[in-house]
Formats: sequence, structure tokens, C-alpha cells
Amino acid sequence: MASFETHGDSRNNLAATPAEFNALILRHKAMIWHICSDYRLGNVWSPEDCVQEVIANLWRSMKSFEGRSSEKTWVWRVATNTMLMLQRKAVRSPQTESIELESVDKKDESVNDSQQQLKQLIDALPENSGIVIRAFLDGFSYKEIAQMTGASVGAVAMRIARLKRKLKLMYERENNL
Repeated sequence: MASFETHGDSRNNLAATPAEFNALILRHKAMIWHICSDYRLGNVWSPEDCVQEVIANLWRSMKSFEGRSSEKTWVWRVATNTMLMLQRKAVRSPQTESIELESVDKKDESVNDSQQQLKQLIDALPENSGIVIRAFLDGFSYKEIAQMTGASVGAVAMRIARLKRKLKLMYERENNL
């Protein structure tokens, strides 16, 4: 459950003070940053801008949090939904990358090719599959992922096993293995 106070109506909605909200953000800042940097949005949204957008959405949605899931699960879900929304917006926005940005991106990619390649393979998956595998890679249990997606624990376990096999095949094809 949430670790900050609830005030108000019978739905148990959160009404955090600014200090409580800041504490929430500090508890989950690493996860928020990880989610924001995991999605490829070109140069339309920087990870720092995405973090700010996630924080704004967390603040706006606090009153609708009913405490049926853990605080961590709720923060992860808001952050993921925010990134999916920004990703859709980025697709519709014209890309105006400069040559300098492209060369910086290529240097960053060469630092950890395998990790970047995994991100690209996950990005190629359908949106719902990407959400499930990202949650798994972020360390959520099958039970937590089931709560986030509304699926059964067994369905989540089967889906993750299938996604692992699919990603492995995609990796092997891409690398001619």
C-alpha cells in the first residue's frame, strides 16, 4: 500500500502534501528514470523532459489512486502510460535531428550494443508485449504484472516465456546466429 497519508473520501484516494509527494518521487526516482530512458522518442523528448512529464502525471493522478496495488506498481504504471503517450506523440511529430545529435547517439549506442539491441527488439514488439517484458525486466513479479495488466498469473508466466523465446529468435535472426 501507499506509504503516505490518505485524506478525504471513502475511496481512500491520496492527497499528499508536497513533502510527501517529494518523498514518493525520491523513493522511485531510479525506476522513473529507467522507464523514461528505456523508450526511444528521438530528439522530440529528452529523458529529463520525460521524467518531468511523469512527475506531473503522478501529481495529477494521485487523487485517483485507490490503493488496490502497491505504490511501486502504481508509479510504474503511470510512468509507462506516460511514455506510451509520449511515444505516440513523437511518431506524429516531425523529426528534426541534426547531424551532431546523430553522431552523439551513435557513440552512446556503441557503448553497450547488446543492451541497445535488446531495447530495439523490445520496441519492435506490439505495445502490450513490450509493457509485459519491460515490467519483467524491471523486476516486477508475475503477480504484480498480472495486477498491472489485468491478466492471470499463469497467463503472464506463459506470455513472458513466449516473449523470451521470440526475443531470442529475433536476436538470432538479426545477428545471423
